[in-house]
Amino acid sequence: MDIKVLFESRKASRPLLVGWGISYLVDNQILFDAGERFAYLSWNMHALGVSIGDIRSVVISHEHWDHTNGLWDILKEKPGLPLYICPGFSLDFKSRATSYGARVIQVKPFIEIGESIYTTGEIPGGHVASHMPEQALVLRTKRGLTVISGCAHVGIDKTVRSVKKQFSDPIHLVMGGFHTMDGPRTVILSAIDKLKRLGVENVAPGHCTGEEGIRRLREAYGPHCADIKVGETIEI
Repeated sequence: MDIKVLFESRKASRPLLVGWGISYLVDNQILFDAGERFAYLSWNMHALGVSIGDIRSVVISHEHWDHTNGLWDILKEKPGLPLYICPGFSLDFKSRATSYGARVIQVKPFIEIGESIYTTGEIPGGHVASHMPEQALVLRTKRGLTVISGCAHVGIDKTVRSVKKQFSDPIHLVMGGFHTMDGPRTVILSAIDKLKRLGVENVAPGHCTGEEGIRRLREAYGPHCADIKVGETIEI
């Protein structure tokens, strides 16, 4: 199984575009988040040989613009696409997705959405004193579990804990946004300590982890900390 990085804040080669937000293609069929702008995402998909026709379903981690703005044109081009969201998403989001022809699936519990591919379902949490429902993806392979986080507003450790409640497998990799950007050093170090205690073997931080968070993770994980760059394919 592999994860293609379609959109992130860093790139592996010059022709690709970067920006705010993420978009990963899992197992060449499940799109996880859609970045800040469809034009950027579409450019990268074309450059990487990925078409909207390849996408069989979409999972949106949470409702922030930098994870959803690229979604709408995809839904226009492929009506009927299954779209996995949290029940706590706004009525406006749900209505818009339905109006574009998406088959909206509101995921409360932890469920399997593809072979050995799961969504955590809605993990209760907040952002800037407001409700922020969020979900993460979990991939089960011979190496262990890979957890893909959009932003982890609720805390990357809580996201991993929710996964460990479902599986006894080791956590091979946690990747994506860790939401430690702009956090004080003590918060960053605490998050890293919790990941270590939870048995996370490898990390690939990006997006809202922040430069300081990424630097600290590299110090803590050494060769077991990987960069995420647009254009790369992560084999798990």
